[in-house]
Amino acid sequence: MSRKSQKIESTALPERQQGVPILEISDLNVTFPSEDGLVHAVRGVNLQVNSGEVLGIVGESGSGKSVTSMAVMGLLDESARVSGSVKLHGTEILGKSDAWMSQIRGKKVAMVFQDPLSALTPVYTIGDQIIEALTIHQKMSKSAARERAIELLDLVGIPNPTVRFKSFPHEFSGGMRQRAMIAIAIANNPDLIIADEPTTALDVTIQAQILDLLKTAQRETGAAVVMITHDLGVVAGMADRVAVMYAGRCVESGTVDDIFYKSTMPYTIGLLGSLPRPDQDSSEPLASVEGNPPSMLEKPTACPFAPRCPLAQDKCLQGEPELERSPNDATSDEDMLNHHLVACVRANEIVDNEWNHEDIFPMPAEFSSPMADADRNKREEVLRVTDLKKYFPLMKGAVFKRQVGTVHAVDSISLDIREGETLALVGESGCGKTTTLLEILDLKKPQDGNIVVFSKDTASMSGRERRQVREDLQVVFQDPMASLDPRMPISEIIAEPLKYNKYPKEKIDQRVEELMELVGLEPAHLNRYPRHFSGGQRQRIGIARALALRPKLLVLDEPVSALDVSIQAGVINLLEELRAKLKLSYLFVAHDLSVVRHIADRVAVMYLGKIVEIGDVNEVFDRPRHPYTQALLSAIPIPDPHKERTRDRVLLEGDLPSPANPPSGCRFRTRCPKFKLLNETQQQKCLNEHPELDGPDGVDSRNACHFPEAVHVF
Repeated sequence: MSRKSQKIESTALPERQQGVPILEISDLNVTFPSEDGLVHAVRGVNLQVNSGEVLGIVGESGSGKSVTSMAVMGLLDESARVSGSVKLHGTEILGKSDAWMSQIRGKKVAMVFQDPLSALTPVYTIGDQIIEALTIHQKMSKSAARERAIELLDLVGIPNPTVRFKSFPHEFSGGMRQRAMIAIAIANNPDLIIADEPTTALDVTIQAQILDLLKTAQRETGAAVVMITHDLGVVAGMADRVAVMYAGRCVESGTVDDIFYKSTMPYTIGLLGSLPRPDQDSSEPLASVEGNPPSMLEKPTACPFAPRCPLAQDKCLQGEPELERSPNDATSDEDMLNHHLVACVRANEIVDNEWNHEDIFPMPAEFSSPMADADRNKREEVLRVTDLKKYFPLMKGAVFKRQVGTVHAVDSISLDIREGETLALVGESGCGKTTTLLEILDLKKPQDGNIVVFSKDTASMSGRERRQVREDLQVVFQDPMASLDPRMPISEIIAEPLKYNKYPKEKIDQRVEELMELVGLEPAHLNRYPRHFSGGQRQRIGIARALALRPKLLVLDEPVSALDVSIQAGVINLLEELRAKLKLSYLFVAHDLSVVRHIADRVAVMYLGKIVEIGDVNEVFDRPRHPYTQALLSAIPIPDPHKERTRDRVLLEGDLPSPANPPSGCRFRTRCPKFKLLNETQQQKCLNEHPELDGPDGVDSRNACHFPEAVHVF
């Protein structure tokens, strides 16, 4: 290639053309070499995005969503083999040099990554990183770039942008880092924004702010957006069109209404049926898509979903079905990609018979809560926490340390759990949920207050009593891989608590097999190691180990947050079944309030170390009285496009205040939307007096608000 042609390639950037989609992906294939052979990560993907349109790409982990986006950005490893076509404004960008792509990235196409901390450079200030994004692509003076950077930080909702401009990434919270990433992404008014799981690790309130911010960014720049996510509620509220990916290819695509209301692919139907919904009081089990996605070491010779599909027949195994127009499709557009497309040979039968997830997937039996037919006050109390406090000293100094403050992690909370009951503890990160769990699990005298487990006060327990209580009190952690020893086979992992608690040796093997069957796993797999199991199976192993000693109370710390939605449904159904069979009680910590609505009997909402609302789950969800609870619930995405488009959201401003310096009076007042509407006298009460938990007579619901008002959020 001549120097002249190199120069032309490095400067000829694609410009927007009338009637031409911003992004066109045609027959995209991506393979990666591995020790076992070639991994066919993306296979024949065809997508297009028009100006101002939002395309949602959904699917389980490993379906090829992120690899597709990285291929568009030109960020795949050199070892990856990429073929097909990716056009930006009609200009082919696949195969361009990295120098050419560097001019495109950030100017024409921007990306918001899943983990902002690893995407931002830790040794440069946020302001410097925004200025760099501006000056690389635009001829701007440093002062003009600085002014624009501060303007961008203000646009994305960073408080006091002139000061925070000089902050480093580690000084920002997760939500603020993601906002800074969005500021960098929109700095040069790109034509396309790719958001790869931008809200996965965020609290629901921060997630609502980020999604609202992405909508604002789209309006400000007029960009098209590709939203990659596993959360179908997010897609329902943002997307115009949706592509469902499975085993490296699209298996269904269409408008958001087509996918949510007229889906004709069993996989899509199963995903939607496995979602717990916050707006429905559902005691019915969720649809569980059994099995795992296939290994992509070999190209499928049949429908890749057939091994997991209850509708699979011989004709499903006679070649991989192509994407064709759905029987539901009524689009007259000549462009095939604008139609409702589906890759299923039984699509006509699904439409003709009007099958939904209950008709297609085997639904487990309903497991009614032991609470359903009994007065909770007459049931045995398994846990009572009274006025629990846990403070941590805030120290300063490298050699001569001195205390400069106190972190009020848990500040005088009270709760109780009865036999067969599930109490969910919810709230934003940093509200004190995990500290509360650790204090309970420690089984020692707390800093202040009382913890009574199975009628025994932890402050006066002997060592022998503590060992006995630990048999009845077990825990299931958030990350099953981190809690299972990778060097031990599953048989030893499950048997470990039995051996150390003097269980009869001759009965251990039998008990381990019983536990494997109880949690829905094959006893024949006992000699395998944790790495041989999927995430959902590993979580089931963790549950089996926790149940080994027949406990009465399980502490569940975010047990399904790391799982795909289809796998999550199976674990939730399992927990419901075990509670009914074994009369277990659960202390369930979660940030996903949709899961809480489905599994909990009662819910306690925490904010800055205090419980601000507690009561029956249906009462709290249907008639929340505290403004913070109302904001939490209104921020939950609902997998229903019609509802999402018409909902009024309560968006909280800013992030959680520091627990080392909590606000006076009502701790929520600094972010409370209701506080601004009060008169001066009422505001003074919120400023100076801390509200105590109280509630209406005859209703299992108490809240800590001076001016509570029941509202309907859904």
